[in-house]
Amino acid sequence: MKALILDRPGSPETLRLAQVPQPQPAEGEVRVKVKAVGLNPADYQFMGRGFPSWNYPFIPGLDVAGTIDAIGANVTGWEIGDRIYYHGNFSKPGGFAQWAITTAHTIAALPNHLSFTAAAALPCAGFTAYQVLYRKLHIQPDQTILIHGGAGGVGGFAVQLAALAGLKVISTCSSRNKEWVRQLGGSEVIDYNSEDVSARVREITQGRGVDAIIDTVSSANATSGLDLLAFGGSIACVAGLPDFSHLQSFGKAISVHDIALGMAYLLGDLKSQAELAEIGRELAKLVTQHQINPILQEVISLEEIPQALVRLAGRHVRGKIVAQIDPEG
Repeated sequence: MKALILDRPGSPETLRLAQVPQPQPAEGEVRVKVKAVGLNPADYQFMGRGFPSWNYPFIPGLDVAGTIDAIGANVTGWEIGDRIYYHGNFSKPGGFAQWAITTAHTIAALPNHLSFTAAAALPCAGFTAYQVLYRKLHIQPDQTILIHGGAGGVGGFAVQLAALAGLKVISTCSSRNKEWVRQLGGSEVIDYNSEDVSARVREITQGRGVDAIIDTVSSANATSGLDLLAFGGSIACVAGLPDFSHLQSFGKAISVHDIALGMAYLLGDLKSQAELAEIGRELAKLVTQHQINPILQEVISLEEIPQALVRLAGRHVRGKIVAQIDPEG
């Protein structure tokens, strides 16, 4: 089969197209004929440092949509031809290929009227946003939330989901994306290049601060965000934990949440792995009901993935990029 492979840890430019053997599903697994695969920062981040369990040449690619075309032993509830999508195990070969293997208990069925390309835009970013809001922050309709990077993947889904749940959404982005983030559901949008984010948040909240923060930027940015939380507030850290020396006991009584969606695989937590499928079912339902936008901004080919990952690493890509692997799918 055709695949993009990595011969050693390296940048996206080191990916090369090659013919490799078609994989076979083991017990509890299914083989998927890949129709589309989503691109994520996690792809180039893991590619750059590698992973101990990777055997080279290695095929990256976490977010896959396609059809089941082979079923391993002891798999129930699925049939050949079923349309599915999933967030894959980063420690194993992925979806930058014509076929991929995944565990049967982590896949979600794809409604017939949801396209493969739209579905492939959802898992890593959309699942993360959903997990943050509903499993970590336990959001309530009367709350105010600050979402950094509202034009990106996680931020774009989080803005939509928070607005859908009735929260007042404050979000940051560059000036060229302000209208886009407003359309997604941001009630107050701050240009992080030209405005003082902290001052604007305090102004908008009349000095109280926000009930929750989703930080998609950095550990340093998360640390700065601690001062913007109201009493009893929570911060979810997608891109690094804050400096805990800035926290004090018997103070604001804030909660800090570390986000690591894919670690459910590495830790062998079957309950958390099954939750990936549960989130997948819920997000697919929201998209098909037109309650959230899959924020798919660009569809490319398998061969165009390396350069698209380079652009993604520049951190100025709006929404999601998806590669269509099977144009007939």
